[in-house]
Amino acid sequence: MADFFDALNDKHKAFIAKQPMFFVATAAADGRINLSPKGYDAFRVLAPDRVAYLDLGGSGNETHAHLVADGRITIMFNNFANPALILRLYGTGQPVLPQDSGWEELASHFDILPGTRQIFDIKVDSIQTSCGWGVPQMDMKAERETLVKYHRQADPDLWMEKTAGRVTSIDGFPTRASDRYFGGQ
Repeated sequence: MADFFDALNDKHKAFIAKQPMFFVATAAADGRINLSPKGYDAFRVLAPDRVAYLDLGGSGNETHAHLVADGRITIMFNNFANPALILRLYGTGQPVLPQDSGWEELASHFDILPGTRQIFDIKVDSIQTSCGWGVPQMDMKAERETLVKYHRQADPDLWMEKTAGRVTSIDGFPTRASDRYFGGQ
């Protein structure tokens, strides 16, 4: 029931555009596997083999650490409506922070949200679709605004101080902190 593709086609792109959330999975050779749900209008298809997503500060920075350590990433979209479908993107990625040379080009594809700390730039190696018949149907009630509201109201100096000190993941892998605060927007 699974089909594999070498590149994103128009049908895949249309499916991705309709999904209100996606899931990101990463791992380093040692340590925990990270699996995170993502919302907001934060995902972009940049080319048939390249995608990116906007990352807001939250409880940790595991994806950043894992991509620096290993590079592998899987992104999953799931249709909770009909027709049932799961789409996975397998690839390698890198974090791009506001102080990095690729920031301006990537950031031009997004409306930068309060709390943005980086954009993950992902080279897609393989795409898989599968049935999703065992996944329940659910309706999207509303976007949860709590994270954006938190960052919008944060004190910029305290936010920078707090994030500057977060230079390791849960398992001790290195991360880099953003050099700027996006808030109050």
